[in-house]
Amino acid sequence: MSDPHRHHHRPRPRPHPPHDGEHAPGRHSPAGPWHRLAHRLTPHSHESADKLDPALESSARGLRALWVSLAVLGATAAAQAAVVLVSGSVALLGDTVHNTADALTAVPLGIAFVLGRRAATRRFTYGYGRAEDLAGVVIVLTIAASAVLAAWTAVDRLLDPRPVSHVPAVAVAAVVGFAGNEWVARYRIRAGREIGSAALVADGLHARTDGYTSLAVLLGAGGAALGWRLADPLVGLAITAAIVLVLRDAAREVFRRLMDAVDPALVDRAERVLREVPGVCGVGELRLRWIGHRLRAEVALVVDGEVTVRQAHRIAVEAEHALLHAVPRLTAALVHADPAPAPGEADPHLGLAHHATA
Repeated sequence: MSDPHRHHHRPRPRPHPPHDGEHAPGRHSPAGPWHRLAHRLTPHSHESADKLDPALESSARGLRALWVSLAVLGATAAAQAAVVLVSGSVALLGDTVHNTADALTAVPLGIAFVLGRRAATRRFTYGYGRAEDLAGVVIVLTIAASAVLAAWTAVDRLLDPRPVSHVPAVAVAAVVGFAGNEWVARYRIRAGREIGSAALVADGLHARTDGYTSLAVLLGAGGAALGWRLADPLVGLAITAAIVLVLRDAAREVFRRLMDAVDPALVDRAERVLREVPGVCGVGELRLRWIGHRLRAEVALVVDGEVTVRQAHRIAVEAEHALLHAVPRLTAALVHADPAPAPGEADPHLGLAHHATA
């Protein structure tokens, strides 16, 4: 059964028609003293427009980072493909394939950013932000596939060395590949960290792995110019090991996000801010979770058991606003107040908010 005491205030930064999961005007009219009293006794959830708008802006910034990097990597791959046609370099062909795959990872991540901006519904009550984390899984799998392809190409070249023609052109294409990938990697990682997107950070790490592959092509071309045919495959194996290390970091980042991990420093900061709110006697349960690149919080406060319902409600509202302003990328906070236990009282959780139990 649903908890009749839970009530949520939805953000309305701009007018829009009712959709699945929202009440149309006039469908629900909370009138009467009992409803108002129930509202005072329930957790208070509030998503302020000044926090929602930056969240939407972060999605737009993520999309902009994707499309810019897609254009840069597309141009890089096209330049390398032209050199592949005249040189016959298998190593450069593999690098071109990596760059193309890296560019195409922008597609699922871009779809995830667009989905994440959709409003919550009665089925997806937390919205579609998790699509971004699923895109992160796709990116990790793509990095893994790149590592397998790089290893296979290096072993094949080690077993069957082949001459490379137009070595200077291959070297220039390799430098172009490294420069393009490293620029995209820095851009994606910086944007991903600023908006809190683990998937975008993982995509930036993926671009960096392709930059390493380009360096392998460059070193292999140098070895070929000196007459050492095994230079290319040996360097390719070393770069494969580097890709595996980057894969580990990206996988760890995405796994933590899927498991709702947050930086403990954020939890400490939230607790410190809440304890400074006038009227708060203590902080009970405090939970933070990422949904896409946005944070949500759930917290139980301890207040003086002698305060009135209105006073407890006001304390909860002040605590909520303090959290929204103090914790970066926090767009929603659900706060309720528990009265401090009286002397001899056994249950410290007889609170102002009703908790549904299974």
